[in-house]
Amino acid sequence: MNEPKKTVEVCFTPLLFPEKVTKESYIVVIVDILRATTSICAAFENNVKKIIPVPDYEKARQYKEKGYIVASEKEGKVMDFADFGNSPFNFLKKEVREKTIAYCTTNGTKAIDMAKDCDKVVIGSFLNLTALSNWLKNQNKNVVILCAGWKNKFNLEDSIFAGALAEKLLSDKNFISHCDSAMAAIDLWNISKNNLLKYIEKASHRHRLKKLVLDDVLEYSFTPNSSEVIPVYKNNAIVNIN
Repeated sequence: MNEPKKTVEVCFTPLLFPEKVTKESYIVVIVDILRATTSICAAFENNVKKIIPVPDYEKARQYKEKGYIVASEKEGKVMDFADFGNSPFNFLKKEVREKTIAYCTTNGTKAIDMAKDCDKVVIGSFLNLTALSNWLKNQNKNVVILCAGWKNKFNLEDSIFAGALAEKLLSDKNFISHCDSAMAAIDLWNISKNNLLKYIEKASHRHRLKKLVLDDVLEYSFTPNSSEVIPVYKNNAIVNIN
């Protein structure tokens, strides 16, 4: 008897996650392209030891008081107690190699906290797109792609990545989707994939970053397959298992 196919579901915002239809044996892929999940993948590419995702700023401040390196931003701006903010380039510096970093952001770390009690939680970005899709195919579990969005609202950059990943998974005969959000995400990906940087000019967060002079990360954030890292949430921290 053939084993049932695994499903792919997309939640365009964290508000939709509690309403997901996937109920058992699933992996959650957290997506925050600009910039948290890109930064996490960059960190492990740079041999950071561990990242502790922190859901609120008071707890992040407490980690700083305990002597941790803290990366934290709110709406793009570095928090006054933090060592640095949310740019992936901060996580690529030699000073953070082999270190543990406590990390708190506007959207991404809150999405991680929301999903932390699920079967497995993994971090997705364009950097590790193919490595992640191959790893997911080998897990024999349903997949829920959770877009961090912007303050619980839909955003383009996370949704486009969700489409890229969903398309890769659904190219495998062992996966299926009855999720309209997955289909819409794939359509967005196919519209934008030939010139991601041009398409992302439509994204509101791209212009927030531009206003803050933080948009130097765009090309890096939308470059697929520069990393093989698989960052997984385990025992209250994120580690690279690849």
